[in-house]
Amino acid sequence: MEIRPILSAMLRNKTAPLLIAAQVALTLAIVCNALYIIQDRLATASRPSGADEANVSEIRFYPHRQIADVRGMQLRDLEAIRAVPGVVAAAWTNQVPLGRSGWSTSVRLEADAQESPVDSAAQYFSPDSIIDTFGLTLVEGRDFEPGDVIETNPAVDRNQPEVAIITQAMARQLWPDETSVLGKPLYVGGEDNPPVRVIGVVEKLQTPWGNLGEQAEYSFILPMRYLDPFTRYSVRTEPGRHAQVMAEVEKVLLENSSDRVLLGRRTLAEARDQRYAGERLMAGLLIAVTVFLLLITASGIVGMASLWVNQRRKQIGVRRAIGARKADILRYFLVENLMITTGGIAAGIALAVALNNFLVAELSLPRLPVAYLGATMVAMWVLGLLAVLGPAWRAAAVPPAIATRTA
Repeated sequence: MEIRPILSAMLRNKTAPLLIAAQVALTLAIVCNALYIIQDRLATASRPSGADEANVSEIRFYPHRQIADVRGMQLRDLEAIRAVPGVVAAAWTNQVPLGRSGWSTSVRLEADAQESPVDSAAQYFSPDSIIDTFGLTLVEGRDFEPGDVIETNPAVDRNQPEVAIITQAMARQLWPDETSVLGKPLYVGGEDNPPVRVIGVVEKLQTPWGNLGEQAEYSFILPMRYLDPFTRYSVRTEPGRHAQVMAEVEKVLLENSSDRVLLGRRTLAEARDQRYAGERLMAGLLIAVTVFLLLITASGIVGMASLWVNQRRKQIGVRRAIGARKADILRYFLVENLMITTGGIAAGIALAVALNNFLVAELSLPRLPVAYLGATMVAMWVLGLLAVLGPAWRAAAVPPAIATRTA
């Protein structure tokens, strides 16, 4: 089939093809970027935190009157928690992965460095093993020993430990060319603080905020007993017994002291759900918008093609009467639609790139991969052909005598 007659027919009636092409272009630009944002948000929300999320909970208490012996309270609480059947490990911790609040600080390689390779690293600390409690994977070095732990009272002093454990992501950022970082010095916080020495590296430990990119794993752990009456205990239980064990842990802790109130408890999996609720909502809304746009575009193509068939019934009948086969009529409408869709796709690619540039500049979203453009182009071609197939098939099935009949 020659393209020229089809093009001539469209040029005689430009409005309808231009409207369909514009609709295809707009749909491609929005759908392409929406699909990539959906994939990016869902991938971000599913990143592993490094912890045994299903079997680790945090339980938090706040004093309603002064507690004279904070250290003794912490030791009694942990002894009571560890005595509960089904508890694998427990620790006082200042924060948890994806908890949305916590401590952070800058990390430098030299005390007087003006710039920091890690501007904001999550600062975990505990007098107990966070590695055992969270279920982290130690890939290099060792865990803390009792002699590493220091004690600090926020109302009196600001002592700092001499050793630290960091994540692989933070090690790569600080020493990209080193195969081992054990023994390396770090300067944490203020310029007057002495250096801490790296004694271990864990595979992953996300920050409480779930930052974007590798910054989500810029975390380090310090061996420190923090004498704060606000208490947060992290507890890891045996698989399959978590709800039962944590109910017992809550009961024994409330019995252990009447000087505080329970603020709440949750698993790390629940903390993840709360942290990424916005991302999942955004993905759901974008999926709904994408489906709606595709349905609207398909409906527009079907409606316009049906109108063209009704307007060209006599032309179809004449062509059938002089020997055109059903396949020729069908191919005519399919090729016509393919030409219109291709024009819309060409404009849509330029619009999609422009929209992505805007999103990158204004919202710091990642660049749109070429693969998404290619996949969306193919999807729009398939959608256009499927949408026009029904009207084209009806046109090809019209008998010549009926199509050419005049009123």
